[in-house]
Amino acid sequence: MSRAKRARDHASATQYPNSQRRHLLRQKPDHSRAVMKTGRELPGLRERKKARLRQQIVETGLHLFHERGYENTRVEDIVHALGISQPTFFRYFPSKGAVLREVGRKGFACQAERLQSELSTKAATAERLLRFYETIAKITEADRPLWQAVVLAGAMDPVRTPDMRGPEEASVSLLREILAQGQERGDVTRAFPVVHLAEFMVGLFNTVVRQWAVDLTGPHKLSERVRSAVEFFLRAARP
Repeated sequence: MSRAKRARDHASATQYPNSQRRHLLRQKPDHSRAVMKTGRELPGLRERKKARLRQQIVETGLHLFHERGYENTRVEDIVHALGISQPTFFRYFPSKGAVLREVGRKGFACQAERLQSELSTKAATAERLLRFYETIAKITEADRPLWQAVVLAGAMDPVRTPDMRGPEEASVSLLREILAQGQERGDVTRAFPVVHLAEFMVGLFNTVVRQWAVDLTGPHKLSERVRSAVEFFLRAARP
């Protein structure tokens, strides 16, 4: 061992008792000091801040959409409520419509979560589908103005909004799995492919929701109309 090395070790042992040296060795790096020295945030911290602000923009936008209505809410209202500038807003979303599409994304995520929950049960196909669609209908019914805006803006329409294709497919694939299990159990017809059956059910549900959102058939409870649509499908899908 060199004299210089021995000298450093001796100085360390003299300056810190054994217990204190062990404590120092266990200490985690101080990232705040690294930020102060470099003048830049660590990548992980910066990404978390960006994700947090993005979520705050969405939550503020949804609050205002609910409070004032989508059409009566401007980007200026969102940035004012949040205390940020318009350029900052536009770094995250190109328009308030893009914020509304987050509602659509969350809607598909909710559907996927509920369908996954149904797959974990041993209930019959009819019970699974009725419970799933009635739950989604009640969630939608609870905030009609918001979902009316989603429908009219096509925020969940994978044709008008291509970036919804992935979230929709994630949800529909789980519906197909439920129907496939129904065919295996013998409570769903095998006369049609699962892909077609899922398309029929999704089409029925979407049509009922659109009509409810814009009052095409007059005022009615969405949950009741959705139940009727699911029962109609189940009768047609019997083996």
